[in-house]
Amino acid sequence: METAIISNIQGYSIHDGPGIRTVVFFKGCTLACQWCANPESISAQPQIGFIKNLCTGCGKCFEVCPENALTTAPDKHRVDYSKCTVCGKCVEACAYKAMVMYGKTMSVEEVFDAVRRDKMFYETSGGGVTVSGGEPLMHAGFIKSLFEMCKNDDINTCIETAGFVAPDAFETVLPVTDYVLFDLKLMNSDEHLKYIGQRNEQILANARLVAESGADVLFRIPLIPSVNDTDENIKETAAFVKSILPQPKVQLMPFHRLGDSKYKALGIPNLFAECQAMQPDEIEKVKQAFINEGVECSISK
Repeated sequence: METAIISNIQGYSIHDGPGIRTVVFFKGCTLACQWCANPESISAQPQIGFIKNLCTGCGKCFEVCPENALTTAPDKHRVDYSKCTVCGKCVEACAYKAMVMYGKTMSVEEVFDAVRRDKMFYETSGGGVTVSGGEPLMHAGFIKSLFEMCKNDDINTCIETAGFVAPDAFETVLPVTDYVLFDLKLMNSDEHLKYIGQRNEQILANARLVAESGADVLFRIPLIPSVNDTDENIKETAAFVKSILPQPKVQLMPFHRLGDSKYKALGIPNLFAECQAMQPDEIEKVKQAFINEGVECSISK
């Protein structure tokens, strides 16, 4: 039985492909974007988090922790990860959901059952299932099996990827994939390494592979102030997209702060904690710059 560690299955999403969709978030990522909005999906393993403002101080979690891995010291995170074995007993004991488990091992059949429950919404909206992460293509075999089950049940399929995987991962899933959302973050490979942890040559090669396959692909740009909103990056991105698509288009995804609470829950530093969201006129300026370069451009809501 094929399994994968899933951090969340989110229903009724309208931002992750056409129509109303169910999004399956896989744990594990091949990149390390400094602005990541889903830090709980970076590690491939389950993790315990602590949401401080939900804690009532009842002490139940301390009573059940077999490793004495919890503390109330004001200068420390609630969980001592050097001791924690991620047994989940503290999560089970917490009635107020202050202790949370990020990641659950699920089979293909279990994920498909969760996806299929929302089928009525797909049928009325033209939606379906989207796999995301993390990097879902770390689990290409799992996704192929899931998508085959979806296709047999007339459920539309979509992959949300950052593209830093071996080409055969795409070759495995593209035959059963209806739609690809492909992130292009930075065109300069040195800057890509600085902010994202890897160079981008493999990503660009995979972007070309997907485009040449004839797949229905939308290239998306997480728009990060002072990182990739420069004139140089816009021109280079536009030139690349025009070189691989007959009708070039991109979508901007403006930076947001929705991941802040997850960084705190996991006790990890948020390197973009001080970064402020761009103003609407600034985002519109980037959009117009792409249009001026001959690339159709939209803004994700």
